[in-house]
Amino acid sequence: MKILRIFLCFMLLPMVLQASNPVSALLDRLEKGASKHFIIEKVQSDRDFFELESKGNKIVVRGNTYVNISAGIRWYLKYYLHTNISWNNMVIQLPDKLPMVKKERHETDCSLRYDLNYCTHSYSMAFWDWERWEKEIDWMALHGINLPLAITGTECVWFNVLKKMGYSREEIDEFICGPGFFAWWLMNNLEGWGGPNPDSWYKQREALQKKIVKRMKELDIQPVFAGYSGMVPHNAKEKLGLNVADPGKWCGYQRPAFLQPTDARFAEIAKLYYDEMTRLFGKVNYYSMDPFHEGGNVDHVDLGQAGHAIMNAMKQCNPKATWVVQAWGDNPREAMIKNLPKGGVVVLDLFSESRPQWGDPNSTWYRPEGFNGHDWLYCMLLNYGGNVGLHGKMQHVIDEYFKARSTPFSSSLKGVGITMEGIENNPIMYELLCELPWHEHKFSKDDWLKDYVTSRYGQFNQTLYEAWLLLSNSIYACPVESTQQGTHESVFCARPSNHVFQVSSWSEMSDYYDPKDVIRAAELFVSVADSLKGNNNYDYDRVDIVRQAIAEKGRMTYKMMMLALDQKDKLLFETCSNRFMELLYQQDELLSSRPEFCLDTWLNQAASLGTTDAEKAHYVWNAKVQITTWGNRVAADEGGLRDYAHREWSGLLKEFYAMRWKHYIDMVLKYWNKESMPVIDFYSLEESWVSKSYKLVK
Repeated sequence: MKILRIFLCFMLLPMVLQASNPVSALLDRLEKGASKHFIIEKVQSDRDFFELESKGNKIVVRGNTYVNISAGIRWYLKYYLHTNISWNNMVIQLPDKLPMVKKERHETDCSLRYDLNYCTHSYSMAFWDWERWEKEIDWMALHGINLPLAITGTECVWFNVLKKMGYSREEIDEFICGPGFFAWWLMNNLEGWGGPNPDSWYKQREALQKKIVKRMKELDIQPVFAGYSGMVPHNAKEKLGLNVADPGKWCGYQRPAFLQPTDARFAEIAKLYYDEMTRLFGKVNYYSMDPFHEGGNVDHVDLGQAGHAIMNAMKQCNPKATWVVQAWGDNPREAMIKNLPKGGVVVLDLFSESRPQWGDPNSTWYRPEGFNGHDWLYCMLLNYGGNVGLHGKMQHVIDEYFKARSTPFSSSLKGVGITMEGIENNPIMYELLCELPWHEHKFSKDDWLKDYVTSRYGQFNQTLYEAWLLLSNSIYACPVESTQQGTHESVFCARPSNHVFQVSSWSEMSDYYDPKDVIRAAELFVSVADSLKGNNNYDYDRVDIVRQAIAEKGRMTYKMMMLALDQKDKLLFETCSNRFMELLYQQDELLSSRPEFCLDTWLNQAASLGTTDAEKAHYVWNAKVQITTWGNRVAADEGGLRDYAHREWSGLLKEFYAMRWKHYIDMVLKYWNKESMPVIDFYSLEESWVSKSYKLVK
């Protein structure tokens, strides 16, 4: 009997392992019981790969890591089952009999595939719970992401560190910002804005980060923590006697101070930070530090010493750790990283699709030496502020990736990254970027689109393919030389004036496509509505593309309004203004059909985290101010931050943007025969809306 029990144990062991592996669990989250159709095999290999083949009536998915196996699952779902996994569609429906596979193998030397930007954690993820995070981690694994920025709960580390440094609760609250603005606090741009946070917030975030890290590690995803960059409260000199540099202001906000690397306590405070980070969340092999982000003053800082101090502090925590740093503007300063040991730094070339810094001489941010021999990743930024809108450089993103691989700088190219400021938009572009490492040779967007259309809608549809070709050759064909920050912004979201073009201060957008192409693509999408009724991906894309078409019509109508104003044609101005407002309200109604485009979705996320009415109100205020004024009056108006994170969302259009436009139009008509009209204090109007109470929508 004993021998029989041992025999049965060995026989059942593969079944137990199959049932308990994290990829099978992921499959069952996509569809209950889906894992029974797959055999998951993790094998050793020095090269990242996944492999597909049939075994009986099951599909074997083999790879050297669970995340690579997950990427193989997505490949099978896309190219064999014509099923598209997306932010708007994290479910599948498998047939009873799966399509068979002749052995297929894909390898990549892109060993690092990065995800997220500090800003993403605020513009999109600020109020996520575990249910939403679990889906995102599944999305990461299926898209081959193995190196995401995981900074949830970093405020818990800082809270405890500051207490140990002698700061009172009141002083801590003045330093740690609110949940809508952690990104810019952690990038050393500001202090305190949006705070203070209640005790319950810190407890929630600590527990959430532990779940996030645990799941990532189960899937062989390596989280990137926020390391110690030298940041200290701006009063650290007065309170602690530290030798600090004042980096100045950012968009009107006082930056935190930078602890000079020559200060005897630099290593001590860094150790305090890393010890607390390790105590709460464990050690990782990658830490992100971005000192002097967006123009911090470095006049009195020895950058070389700063780089070594930051690196040494990280290595004291984990000798195997690597410093992850964002290439954005002047960062990372060459003097800071030039003499650091190779292999200890990974640079994210944040805006590779438009302003590459890896060594491309055609770039407006050209670095002749690239990143001085340090490892780097080819990244696509694409989205700024979480703005809603179709946008991209589809063929260019493909071409530039393969171009980078053919230059001398390719020897230090270790992978790719998606570094958008906001997600849950433009799914086609992120799927394209994430798939690049698994293609050995350069390919055409037109050919790739055929497979995309087939998988996105479950079958090939010639009409939708023609629509996507139109889009890919117009709004998704932003010129190579363009450095515009994200989408062609909707005029509905702009602060009204007689000369509206872009919405946010730094957009740099241009009229690079014919709006009629977008409108025609929308017509093509609508024309097949009956045959694709109930198809979730189609419904999402139809709403998004029609939304873009309405925004185009809104911009055309606004131009007619201004023409009428210029020609003093009051009747024409009234007619065009009425049409403009009709389009705006039509846009609001259209977007109300999808939760991804609703203000209530965002505000509900925020309110749901509160344990008291006061906490709910605090989180909702953070959520509302971030997407409107962004900051106080100085930061909003003089600092240029207002409407940076504008969203073309149902609810926001009707309540906020319509309010501004109606006020402007009424003022123009009221003062029609006057030489000028009073300057409108838009900030007061905006702040009034932000301050209104919000009732949680069930």
